[in-house]
Amino acid sequence: MNEVMFGTKDDKQLMYLPQKCIGCGTCVVACPKGIITIGSVGAVARGLIDKDYLENDPSGCIMCGICAKTCPTGALEMRQGGKSINDNTYVSFALEPTTVNENCVHCGLCEQICPQGCIEVRQWLASDGSAKVDGETNINNSCCVHCGWCASVCPADAITVQKPFAGTWVRDEATCTACRTCVDTCPCNALFNPEWEAGERVDKVSQRADVCIYCGACEMACPVDAITVTKTQIIPEVEKKAIIEKKILNVKAPRPTLTSVLMTDEEVCLGCGNCVIVCPVNAQDNKNLAAGYLNEVESKKILEVRNGSVKVVNQDVCGSDGACVMICPVNAIWLERREC
Repeated sequence: MNEVMFGTKDDKQLMYLPQKCIGCGTCVVACPKGIITIGSVGAVARGLIDKDYLENDPSGCIMCGICAKTCPTGALEMRQGGKSINDNTYVSFALEPTTVNENCVHCGLCEQICPQGCIEVRQWLASDGSAKVDGETNINNSCCVHCGWCASVCPADAITVQKPFAGTWVRDEATCTACRTCVDTCPCNALFNPEWEAGERVDKVSQRADVCIYCGACEMACPVDAITVTKTQIIPEVEKKAIIEKKILNVKAPRPTLTSVLMTDEEVCLGCGNCVIVCPVNAQDNKNLAAGYLNEVESKKILEVRNGSVKVVNQDVCGSDGACVMICPVNAIWLERREC
């Protein structure tokens, strides 16, 4: 497992485990020194840029551990002499493990639905002469995000899940461009674009509240700041809970730092303008642009077509969602890591 040193003092170390990170930004909100940077969450989740969700300045870390205490997945770990010292003062440690009891019929629904692939079900025909299936169901709690999908679909009420947070999820319908960045980023498959019938009006993006853990990854990923996630409760019985509650409950998360750069190849570009039209930030000033009226809008925020090829107007307002990259038919636009 890849590990990154985020801080060190005497024989203590603060380690970042990128494989466990879901890009929720809880640590960014909690850090009293403001030295943890999160950015390009949507692009990283979509596999469009080779970087971790988090970066930090180790020289500014005071090793208070509040970031690790609030992390819901254990992606930040305090160690002493190389050994983990996370205990019941840490949300990820205090969370009850997701368990399965003897009522399980090993049907495999939980395995099919788990958004993180943490469940394995083995089945075999019963050997007692009956027409039934025996088996075993194993849950890997090291990758479980405690969303509750498995418990929701279990026909035998055999699975118990404790969530890390309760909260609220609000989306601004007028600002949202349905770019799907939040849908692709959510570690719980709690967000989706509803289907509709002819003449029916539906929300652009809907939430499955029962499986949302209110982590905030969708808010971090949204390129137009259309989503607000507010944590209202820490659910597990964390020791010294009041300290971390003060840091993260009912607190507005800061906007992510831009940690990517848009790159273009003008020689390869066809000048089709798909990237210009699909860009959710471009669409904010003029909704006609999102509707496809490429040449009827005089100015664009990020991308525009000039003399038959795409040009970057302003790198600094990019939402780093990667919608332009995903739609380009000739790979003429891509994201690279921004060097600090």
